[in-house]
Amino acid sequence: MNKSILVTKRDGKKEPINLDKIHKVITWAAEGLDNVSVSQVELRSHIQFYDGIRTSDIHETIIRAAADLISQETPDYQYLAARLAIFHLRKKAYNQFTPPPLYEHVKKLVASKRYDKHLLEDYTQEDFEQMDKIIDHWRDMSFSYAAVKQLEGKYLVQNRVTGEIYESAQFLYILVAACLFANYPKETRLSYIKRFYDAVSTFKISLPTPIMAGVRTPTRQFSSCVLIECDDSLDSINATASAIVKYVSQRAGIGINAGRIRALGSSIRGGEAFHTGCIPFYKYFQTAVKSCSQGGVRGGAATVFYPLWHLEVESLLVLRNNRGVEENRVRHLDYGVQINKLMYQRLIKNENITLFSPSDVPGLYDAFFADQDKFEALYRQYEQDANIRKREVKAIELFALLMQERASTGRIYIQNVDHCNTHSPFNAELAPVHQSNLCMEIALPTKPLYNINDENGEIALCTLSAFNLGEIESLDDFEELADLTVRALDSLLDYQDYPVPAAKNSSINRRTLGVGVINYAYYLAKHGVKYSDGSANNLTHRTFEAMQYYLLKASNNLAKEKGACPLFNETTYSQGILPIDTYKKDLDTITKEPLHYDWESLRESIKTHGLRNSTLSALMPSETSSQISNATNGIEPPRGFVSVKASKDGILRQVVPDYNHLKNFYELLWQIPNNTGYLHLVGIMQKFIDQSISANTNYDPTKFPNDKVPMKQLLADLLTAYKFGVKTLYYHNTRDGAEDLQGDIALADSEGGCEGGACKI
Repeated sequence: MNKSILVTKRDGKKEPINLDKIHKVITWAAEGLDNVSVSQVELRSHIQFYDGIRTSDIHETIIRAAADLISQETPDYQYLAARLAIFHLRKKAYNQFTPPPLYEHVKKLVASKRYDKHLLEDYTQEDFEQMDKIIDHWRDMSFSYAAVKQLEGKYLVQNRVTGEIYESAQFLYILVAACLFANYPKETRLSYIKRFYDAVSTFKISLPTPIMAGVRTPTRQFSSCVLIECDDSLDSINATASAIVKYVSQRAGIGINAGRIRALGSSIRGGEAFHTGCIPFYKYFQTAVKSCSQGGVRGGAATVFYPLWHLEVESLLVLRNNRGVEENRVRHLDYGVQINKLMYQRLIKNENITLFSPSDVPGLYDAFFADQDKFEALYRQYEQDANIRKREVKAIELFALLMQERASTGRIYIQNVDHCNTHSPFNAELAPVHQSNLCMEIALPTKPLYNINDENGEIALCTLSAFNLGEIESLDDFEELADLTVRALDSLLDYQDYPVPAAKNSSINRRTLGVGVINYAYYLAKHGVKYSDGSANNLTHRTFEAMQYYLLKASNNLAKEKGACPLFNETTYSQGILPIDTYKKDLDTITKEPLHYDWESLRESIKTHGLRNSTLSALMPSETSSQISNATNGIEPPRGFVSVKASKDGILRQVVPDYNHLKNFYELLWQIPNNTGYLHLVGIMQKFIDQSISANTNYDPTKFPNDKVPMKQLLADLLTAYKFGVKTLYYHNTRDGAEDLQGDIALADSEGGCEGGACKI
């Protein structure tokens, strides 16, 4: 190599190229890793040196070369590439590899208004020096390459216009902890900061995108999920659109309950005009959802909910499909169709379903959620009333249209509204659950608002987090992790800002949390059990029992310290009713696992002292944030041993955890013969989870005659889910024949997906 070639350093200075320095950096990154070759990375780089080449360009080329070598045979290249990327990232952030002292770093970023000024008001220089001793910057070397790219793309504080980055991951973790425990007494808060920092930085607790990206910055809105209910009036519709815009702009994903809007042709003002129906207002909501950028962190997305018996349902079911014209399609929203037992009974008995406009049938819409017996009585009464506008359709034809559209778009979701209210932490008479959220794991009470400052309305927010099951050695590990998580998220409710009064009132009064899990597929593989054959049923029962027990215990202990949430009286918990009392008893036919914890003592303590939080659990998809922990996402089986995810930063390859030891124990998505075993497991989880679960159905057409999934199979799975108490169904995935080894490409940031809009933690 010609020694006269000069390289341009990051500070603009030029010096002769030093190939030995490049070799040393790659050798450092490869230390202690299996089956990686420094020379392979160097060969793969093919760097075309030229006079003046920037050292940052050289570094990026080497990182890409290492990332291209990631495969299931050589998974450790994901760590080699990650270390090179961390080296590069720190040079960009600090102009050196070693991070600066924490106090100096915080002062600098508060001065530039990138960190919240309260950090310097709540903590002294001595406090930051104590925190600095807690930080272990070497934990950065535990990240996979996909994790570093996600951190760089979504979570680290940066200038999204210029691409400048201002921090590295361990500062992110310690400062999130400092913000969340700032209001704790000085004698205990450093202990909580250390314990929480250790739990998140070693991947035992996974934090959602809004918390990772936002806590420590001046933006104080960290709830992943926002549920907004719309009434059948222009004032309410306008207020809903305004609330959507405010929350989309602050990184939240939206659930919109629009089921009250009257049908096309309904009377307005006593017959003065005909109503234009639902579709124009759905278009209005779509415009609101897409109107705001979300700071480069995620795109706006929403799911709209309506009942299966709505008079316009046949037009609403096809809103996402590719046929039709713009006037009768609203393709950039997702949809949740609300069903209950009576609708399923009509299907099973091959009877008709009668469609109504909610405006024509007083009391029916509210009873649909709050009282199933009352709903059935009113429904039959209105069916017999000749004066009420209605239309009858064969139940089988309506359900077939629903499942056909669910299959063809993948984005028509299911909400079983009776399960959401009968197996609920809320008293359905006082606080019925009318809707779910963008990703179908939240089930919280809402009330319509009539203007943006309406304090009588109720916008439900849910603040999320997750346990990494891959890091659980004993089920009693949940005790410490639940205590830390509940305390941190509960503090967040007081720490964050609320752009809309209806959201603040709900959050402060109900204090709802949603703690889920990541890495379930790895957890099953590690225990040698499968999704498909029932072998995971008892383990799953034990695991989710422990998780919910310790979450409730943590919230009960916090209530003893700080008081129960103000609307605790509107929960079933206040009556001593627990999830173990209200689950679908059909589950007892698929697991005989007994309860292992002292639920009766906990029940009495909850009745005596209350709970700090109305809800504690929800199982979310966690598509992106699971990558930070190098975990499989949520409860889903992986599509391949190497997942290939397309993000705005390009293609990211990630190998399933502990592949070399567990490759014969993982059950990949398309190896699972059908949905039955998976749906059984979701039902077992739902026995304990007090909100809902992002559960998918998956179909490989090649397993069926003529490569076509029969409608009979789709309906059978829908009924199986209902039978075992599943509250909600999220995506319908169809295998497209892509090669699975390198992963069917999963769009981590696709429009409308949970991470695209919000709630994947």
